Amino acid sequence: MVHGVGDTGRAPGVRVPDSVRALLFDMDGVLTDTARVHAGAWQQTFDAVLDELGSDAPRFDTDADYRAYVDGKSRLDGVRSFLEARGVELPEGEADDGPQALTVRGVGRRKNDLVLELIRSRGVDRYEGSLRFVEQARAKGLQTAVVSSSANAREALRSAGMDELFDTWVDGVRIDEEGLPGKPAPDTFLAAARDLGVSPAHAAVLEDALAGVAAGRAGDFGWVVGVDRTGHPDDLRKHGADVVVRDLEELELA
Repeated sequence: MVHGVGDTGRAPGVRVPDSVRALLFDMDGVLTDTARVHAGAWQQTFDAVLDELGSDAPRFDTDADYRAYVDGKSRLDGVRSFLEARGVELPEGEADDGPQALTVRGVGRRKNDLVLELIRSRGVDRYEGSLRFVEQARAKGLQTAVVSSSANAREALRSAGMDELFDTWVDGVRIDEEGLPGKPAPDTFLAAARDLGVSPAHAAVLEDALAGVAAGRAGDFGWVVGVDRTGHPDDLRKHGADVVVRDLEELELA
């Protein structure tokens, strides 16, 4: 089932630089409204783990903790980051650990299973402004890529009817297979730029996560766009965004 998130009603006004030949999109919160799905799955996962451990540490906050510890990061880095912040240390575990294992990999598997269940049962909301912007960019000859830490990026974008709009993908599956450092390291965006045959100076990063805009800045990309869906534009700028918009339809193409 494909859902749409409606028009913003705001006039466009931020011009994409003429030097940009490729657009590298994060997915959650940029193309699709799946950030809330992920935040809810993280909350359910982490709260259950803390309960099972008998910890009295504060439970997961879907706003502050999501942005600080997991947003934009790989699933396993998110597990490590949040649990470390709560003073919890778990063994790394094995790749085949099941969702009930109290290991970093087991907790990651538990969260992933919850996200898949939600995607398959509810479908995925896409941002209609993002759909139109990607379609316009491709019509003008710009290359496009998805750069997402989610292992479910393809399934989510297929559910949203957007999976045919990208020339290359660097998703959670590929990140694991190639051992790419996750955001805020720039390696995933750099891999996408290499796929497209463009230098970072001629590519734009479009991100809603603090780790993501930091990755774009660390990779010396030509333009870093922060997408502010939650009312924290200054945080995006401080982490490296050149401009901040609330919807991709605020961007103008030459």
